[in-house]
Amino acid sequence: MALSRSFGRRAMLALVAACTLVACVRAEDPYITVASTTSTEQSGLFGHLLPQFSKASGIQVRVVALGTGQALDLARRGDADVVFVHDPAAEQKFLDEGHGVQRHDVMYNDFVLIGPKDDAAKVAGSKDILEALRKIRDAQAAFVSRGDKSGTHAAELRYWNAAGVDLDAARGPWYRDTGSGMGPALNTAASMNAYVLADRATWLSFKNRRALQIVVEGDKRLFNQYGVMLVNPAKHPQVKQQAGQKFLDWVMSTAGQQAIAGYRIDGQQLFFPNATKP
Repeated sequence: MALSRSFGRRAMLALVAACTLVACVRAEDPYITVASTTSTEQSGLFGHLLPQFSKASGIQVRVVALGTGQALDLARRGDADVVFVHDPAAEQKFLDEGHGVQRHDVMYNDFVLIGPKDDAAKVAGSKDILEALRKIRDAQAAFVSRGDKSGTHAAELRYWNAAGVDLDAARGPWYRDTGSGMGPALNTAASMNAYVLADRATWLSFKNRRALQIVVEGDKRLFNQYGVMLVNPAKHPQVKQQAGQKFLDWVMSTAGQQAIAGYRIDGQQLFFPNATKP
């Protein structure tokens, strides 16, 4: 019996040592940090895309999903290796400041205006986002804004401005500024029976729709371009340049572009590859 107990203890110690070794190996697996948007995360794209990259490269990817503005701020602090976002003006500013290297178009989809089926502002079926926003303002119909400096929020503000609506003067109880990601903003709109601007990919993956539907789509101004770039290792020496560049090369390669095109929900393609090379 004592011999059996002694053998059991030795086996347990060996098992613990083996598990510790496995944990150490896993901890040392190469990885990069990608600062990206809630739309790429909440739409399920990264869940589809990143395992394919990791299988091809042996590099793991840790995603920090924020609004584009916050993602770029994270990268400005050197806390990411790659940014994958969708606000070309903000991305250009990031490059001009010297924080990024060689921005590339990688894919696109579009924004859609979501609204309640009772459509208090009478905008359903329109292809003019500016006219729709003016009608929402005139009707004082409930509108949910992300208000989080994301690419979607930046687009929304551009559309209000192009529609000639001064939000500082016009906003009131009808305009709800949530400071939240796309999924939570859609949940708020569903609970309020309100209008909200969304990227199509997150909308297609969103389940809690209640009485919401797409009310405006097809306006060329709703085009939504995504870009990818390496955080500048000359400015941030901790950036994993080689591993980050491997991710950029892969996502712009034929394999990466096909992986993006292959992501679908209920048969609908969510993102359309259009990578540019240096």
